[in-house]
This record gives sequence, structure tokens and C-alpha cells, in this order.
Amino acid sequence: MIKDILIYIVWIILLATLSSCASITKPGGILHTPSNHAIQLGVRPFYLVDKMKPSALKTKLAQCGNGPFIRSDFSIGHRGAPLQFPEHTRESYEAAARMGAGKIECDVTFTKDRALVCRHSQCDLHTTTNILKTPLSSKCASPPNLASNKPYAKVKCCTSDITLKEFKTLRGKMDAANSDATTLDQYLNATANWRTDLYRNNSTLLTHAESIVLLQKLGAKFIPELKSADVTMPYQGDYSNDVYAQQLVDEYRAAGVDPKNVWLQSFNLNHILYWIEHAPEFGKQAIYLDGRFTAPSFDHTNPTTWSPSMKELSERGVEIIAPPMWMLLKTEGGQITPSDYAIAAKTAGLDIVTWTLERSGFLDTGGGWYYQTVKDVVESEGDVYEILDVLVKEVGIIGIFSDWPATTTFYANCMNLP
Repeated sequence: MIKDILIYIVWIILLATLSSCASITKPGGILHTPSNHAIQLGVRPFYLVDKMKPSALKTKLAQCGNGPFIRSDFSIGHRGAPLQFPEHTRESYEAAARMGAGKIECDVTFTKDRALVCRHSQCDLHTTTNILKTPLSSKCASPPNLASNKPYAKVKCCTSDITLKEFKTLRGKMDAANSDATTLDQYLNATANWRTDLYRNNSTLLTHAESIVLLQKLGAKFIPELKSADVTMPYQGDYSNDVYAQQLVDEYRAAGVDPKNVWLQSFNLNHILYWIEHAPEFGKQAIYLDGRFTAPSFDHTNPTTWSPSMKELSERGVEIIAPPMWMLLKTEGGQITPSDYAIAAKTAGLDIVTWTLERSGFLDTGGGWYYQTVKDVVESEGDVYEILDVLVKEVGIIGIFSDWPATTTFYANCMNLP
């Protein structure tokens, strides 16, 4: 009798467990992230802590290893989790959510029939999708020149070259290309050695509207970037930049998304000013991505070259500015400190978001473009947390993009950031 009761209890527990698992599993067996309890950081954050030089910060981070870990708005999934998953795909967004990214980015551009889709650039299909392996390659703005000894040197394939229906037939791949290639396989198989092609097969492209639905299910918030058009605007006669900017807002309104959960972004200041004036409930926390470093006259160490100035940006209603990490940092006496740019932004009352952690490859060789102002003191992979600590505690950033959000989620949880 007692044995029968024990067997019955075991069956009840087993059924309850299976029911719980079913509630977070979608067709195909991939687990969603319905709550903070499902967040998994994997081994990388702990590997990075282990590689740190002895310090008070290392000691503190090491004490956080047992969690528990919850989602953090400080941790932003840059195009999802593209350190390993093809960017702007369903699989990449799901990975970012599972690693606790509180916000996940859909870079927004448009197709030939004006549908908004998630792509980093209007004209990157040749490097981020399988389009060149499909009949749609003939529709590319600049298809391969098979008569040339470098047939892919000038290839260019844009979302505006194809319709939404055609776009949805494509599959994502890691963003990479070899323009010197003589064969298609050589051209496509160019992924950086610090990334992986392990998850490139069958990666699912998304429309912007589909990304809204997915991120709502995953429990993440929204940080879309409206990309500058590669085609001449207005497009098709009446599709102006203002119409384009309004379309982005309208898709959040149509989905019933609370504006406080949306951080619109653009490198185009006119987009930011449009939202501030015409959609203020969204515009008040729009993020001005500062790409002025591309201008020959710009010097991030010289305020006289900043036009508009930090004060002028604030006076025009901009509340959040987002430069690359290197613009916020400098070194003094072998220590990493806030740059004059960072100090000026805070003095003007601007909040700061920055980009992009886990994107430059190996830090023991200087870290690449994103670490250019601190490369003299960057020695190991563990220095990523030293840099992040300065950005948080001394620069005062309120969020950071990462290609592997587990790294920033771990830090945010350990430091009790929102």
C-alpha cells in the first residue's frame, strides 16, 4: 500500500514537471524565456572573470557566480546575440533573451514594397543572408560579375531590391564576406575566427512587426534603430524620411506596445527630432546614435568640432546620446578614465548608452576599433569587465549593447543595476 502511494506521488511530480516544461517549449523544441527564472548565462562570464587580474572588482564578481540571475534593462542585445548567432534572426533574438537582455535591437529598413524588416543595413543581404545562393541574386542592385576575376568585389544586394514575400524566403548567416574571392563558397565562408558558423543554417529572418510579437513573448523590451535609406528618398515618389520614421512608430502603436518600453534610435538627428515633435511619447526617450566621428572635421577630444554641441542637443529635446565606447574613455597614468566627451555629455544633462561589447575580437591584441582609446592598457579578455566597470561607475552609462548579452547581464546582476 505504501509502495503504491509512493509510486503515485512520483508520477504526480513527473507529470507536473513535464507540464511545466511544455509551458515554455514551442513547436520544434526550442525553449522560450517566459520569466527571469529561465535566464541562463553559460560559461563565458565566469571565464572572463577568471582571466581578470587580481583586484577588488574581480573578487566581487567572483562572489556572484551562484546567481540567481534576472533580466536587466542595462543589458542590450546588439542585433540579438551575433557573437554566435546570425544577427537579426529569430534564433539570435531568442538567444539574447535567454541570456537576460532586457532590451533587444531590431535595426529597421524597408523592402521594395515598403515593408519594415530587421536588417543592419538596407544593402547587406549579400553578407548577412544566403541571397547569392538563390535566384533572387539576379535582382541585386549589383549582382556578381561572373566575367571578372573577382566576381564578388562589387556585389550589392538590398532589401529594397526585393519584395517582402521574397525577403521571407531568405535565411540568415553570419555577417561576413571575402570580396577577393573567386568562387561563391570562398565569398560566403569568411566568418571571423572569434565567431562561429555553427548556428548559421536555417536562421529565420524577421519583419519588424514579427520582431515585436517575438520580443513581447520573450519578455524583452524594444530598442529599434531606424537605418538611413540607401535609395534616394523620397522613395517611389512619396515615401519620405518622415513617412518612414512615422511608420516605425505606427507599428508599435498597432501592436499596443507601451511607449515607455520602446527606445527608438537613429544616427540621423532629423529622425530623433521628428519623433520628439510628432510622437513625443516615444521621442522623449529616443536615442541619438552619435556617428559624427565619421566626419573628417570631428575630434572627440575637441568640443569646438562638435556640431551641434551637447548643450544644443539637450536644448532641442535630446535626452539620450549613444557614442561608441572608445569616445567615452581615455587613459591617464595607465588607468582608464572618462573622456572629455563623456564629461561634457553628463554636464549637459544627457544620459549615455554605448556600443558595442564583445564585438572586436581578442582583447589580448588590443581589442580593435571599439577599444582604440584604451588599447595601451588592454591586455587580456578579462579586461572587458574593468572597462565596463569604468563605463558604469565613472562615465555613468545607463545601458550597453553587447554581441553576447550574458557578459553584461552578469555584471548588471552582480552590481544590482536595473
